Amino acid sequence: MNKYITEFIGTFFLVLTIGCTVIGGGAGVIPPLAIGMVLAVMIFAGGHISGAHYNPAVTLGVWVRGRCHSTDVLPYMIAQVAAGVLAAFTVKFLRSGAVAPVPAVLPVGPALVAEFLFTFALVYVILNVATAKANAGNSFYGLAIGMTVLAGAFSVGNISGGAFNPAVATAVCLLGLTSWSSFWVYLVANFAGGAVAGLVFKALNPEDK
Repeated sequence: MNKYITEFIGTFFLVLTIGCTVIGGGAGVIPPLAIGMVLAVMIFAGGHISGAHYNPAVTLGVWVRGRCHSTDVLPYMIAQVAAGVLAAFTVKFLRSGAVAPVPAVLPVGPALVAEFLFTFALVYVILNVATAKANAGNSFYGLAIGMTVLAGAFSVGNISGGAFNPAVATAVCLLGLTSWSSFWVYLVANFAGGAVAGLVFKALNPEDK
């Protein structure tokens, strides 16, 4: 149970930060920096308990890689999505006086590619810095993962919204930042990116079981 609570806490603060900074500050430098930093610190806080996935696509990639028990996959994902939903409603309460955003309808082709590529990059980095035997016990994994999300947000945030995470995608739709008609784009691209990253890691590291 401790693992699932840890996943809930980390995902909650990730989504809370996304919602509060995007709705409060809009576009600019601050939201990506805050999002990358809160992800890094929550990974350092919870990594020793749950592995600090905070993302169903990451859980899928870690499972494909062979470092997540099958019995944990669904509970992890439920905890992550539940945390995203609660965080979205918390943001609505905290930012109740903010101007309601106009839901964005994603450009399907570019958004699919952008979300796939940076979800792949995120999960690929996680598998290499947080699960590879050669990097066991390192002190940089949280920063590496947070900076990957930071780079993705800066690079393609204006194309896809920069979710790279189905739990985040659920929250941004609930917050009205993105139209529900675009939700499937995140699901397809994020889960595909996570699964492919897991397969690529296994192909490049056949000895790392």
